[in-house]
Amino acid sequence: MSEEEVQFLCHGEAMFTPTELEELFSLINQPDFFDPASPSSFGSHGSNRAVYSTHERKIRRKQSNRESARRSRWRKKRHLENLTNQLNRLKAENRELKNRLGLATQHNMLLSFENEHLKFESTNLRAKLLDAYQILGTMFSQ
Repeated sequence: MSEEEVQFLCHGEAMFTPTELEELFSLINQPDFFDPASPSSFGSHGSNRAVYSTHERKIRRKQSNRESARRSRWRKKRHLENLTNQLNRLKAENRELKNRLGLATQHNMLLSFENEHLKFESTNLRAKLLDAYQILGTMFSQ
């Protein structure tokens, strides 16, 4: 086939490489190419290159999907590890805050008891002071 015929078939664009064109023409020129009963006919098998390319694309797609799934599992594992670390850190912080709250509550109770004791003592001292003023008042009024 001449170069003009190839350009005519391709509408002026390089749709096929020269090697692909040779393979395509060799397939078309096979004697049983258009015979549907033939096992190597276009209708039953198509070009080996097209089958290989499709098969190759499937293999590449599967490999890409496997790689993507592997990355996804890795990200999920890292995310789970981060969440586990965060959970452990928050549990430790929660324990620390509960301990501090418990100590603050105990301290508050001790101060409340001390405050009640001081109030009671203050009331007793006021009563004694009042008694002392009354005694002094009686002594000076005589």
